[in-house]
Amino acid sequence: MKDLTQGKPGKLILQFAAPMLIGNVFQQLYNVVDSIIVGNFLGKEALAAVGASFPLLFILISFVIGIASGSTIIISQYFGAKDMKQVRRSIDTMWVFLFFSSLVVTGLGIAFSRQIFELIKLPADVMPQALSYFNVYLGGIILFFGFNATSAILRGLGDSKTPLYFLVIATITNILLDLLFIVVFKWGVEGAAIATIISQGGAFITAVIYLNHTHPIFNLSWRKIQFDRQIFRKSINIGVPSGLQQTFVSMGMLALYRIVNDFGTDTVAAYSVALRIDSLATLPAMNFAVALSTYVGQNLGANKQERVGGGLWATFKMSSYVSLAVSLLVVLLRKTLMGMFTDDPAVIAIGAEYLLIVCSFYILFSAMFVIGGVLRGAGDTLFPMFITLIALWVIRIPVSWILSRHMGAVGIWWAIPTGWAIGAVFSFIYFRMGQWKKKTVIRYPKVEKPNEDR
Repeated sequence: MKDLTQGKPGKLILQFAAPMLIGNVFQQLYNVVDSIIVGNFLGKEALAAVGASFPLLFILISFVIGIASGSTIIISQYFGAKDMKQVRRSIDTMWVFLFFSSLVVTGLGIAFSRQIFELIKLPADVMPQALSYFNVYLGGIILFFGFNATSAILRGLGDSKTPLYFLVIATITNILLDLLFIVVFKWGVEGAAIATIISQGGAFITAVIYLNHTHPIFNLSWRKIQFDRQIFRKSINIGVPSGLQQTFVSMGMLALYRIVNDFGTDTVAAYSVALRIDSLATLPAMNFAVALSTYVGQNLGANKQERVGGGLWATFKMSSYVSLAVSLLVVLLRKTLMGMFTDDPAVIAIGAEYLLIVCSFYILFSAMFVIGGVLRGAGDTLFPMFITLIALWVIRIPVSWILSRHMGAVGIWWAIPTGWAIGAVFSFIYFRMGQWKKKTVIRYPKVEKPNEDR
C-alpha cells in the first residue's frame, strides 16, 4: 500500500502508474495473443469472430465494472483519510455486488447473444464461431470480475505492484494454453475462450490466497463478509455514471461494428486487429489517468486539495510524451504489426490505413483521459458520462456513418480522432469550472482565512 499524499506528484504518479501499466500490457496480451494465434491458425473468419465478440462482452460487463469503480474511488478516499474500518467494509460490499452481478451478466449474455449479433448484421460466415467463442467466455465471467476486482481494490489502496505479478503469471499461462488448445487439441475458437477462463481463474484464486495471508486489510472470507448499504449507496451514486459511461462506450463500439460490417469480412477482420493494437497503444494514457484518479482520491480524502493541480500537470506532461512516442512507433510499424495477426494482403492494407489515421492523434485521447482522471478521483463521474455521450454518440458515430457513405471505411477511421478532440475540449472546460471539487465523499469544514485587516 502506498500513501500518495506526501512527496512530489510527478514522481509518485509515475511510480504508481509504471507497474500498473506493465500489468495492463500483460492483461491486454490475453486478447492480442488470442487474435494472433486465431488469425494464423484458424483464418480471418475466426479472427473476425473473436474480434466481433468483444464489443458485446464489453456491453455486458461495462456497467458492472463502472459501478465497481465507484467502490474503488471510495476505498481510495477512505484510505487517504486513514479510516481502515470503512476501507474494509467498502471492499466487502464490492465483493458481494460483483458476485451477484456476474450471475446476471452470464444469464443475459447467453440468452440474447444471437439476437444481438443478428442486429448488427455480423457476416454469416463469422456468426457460428462468434457465438461459440462468446458463450464459452461468458461461462467464466465470474472469474473475470474477481480477477479485475482484486486488482482494482489494491490500486485503491495504492498498491499497483502486486497485481502485476499475477497478471504476468496469467498471461504466460494464457499463451501456453492457447497454443495447447488451438494448435495441438484443435479446439478452434472455443479453445481460445477456455484458455482465457482458466488463466484468469487461476490468477484470481492464487491472488486471493496470497493476499489473505499478506495484506491485513484484504481478507476475503465469505463467512465474515459484511455488506454495508450506506457504502453501497455511495458506490452507486458515484459508480452509476461511470457504469453508464462504459455502457455508452461499449454500445458505441457495437454501433461502429454495425457500420464496419457493411464492408465485409476483410474490413471486419482488419478493424478487429487494429483495435487490438489500439488497445495496447492507448494503455499508457489510460493507466496514467487511473493512477491520477487514485492520487486525487487520496489527496482529497486527506484534505490536500492544493496538490491536485500539480498532479494533473505532471501527469499530462508524462502522458503526452509517451503518447507522441507511441504514435510515431505505431505509424512507422503499422504494416508489420498487422502482419503479425494475418498474412491476408487485403486485411493488412485496411488495418494499416486505420492505424495511420487513428494513431496519429493519440495525444487527444491522452488529454481527454487525464483530465477525466481528476474528475473521477474526486467522485465526479456524472459530467464525464455526458462528455462520453456527446463525443461518441453525437460526434463519432454520426460522422462515421456519413463519411463512410462518401469515403468508404476510411471515413469511419477519421471519425474516431474527431470524437476525441471534442471530448478533450469539453473535459478541459469543465475542469476549469471547478464543480468537481464539490463531489468528494469525505467533507471537511471550510477553514476561513484570517482577515489581516482586523
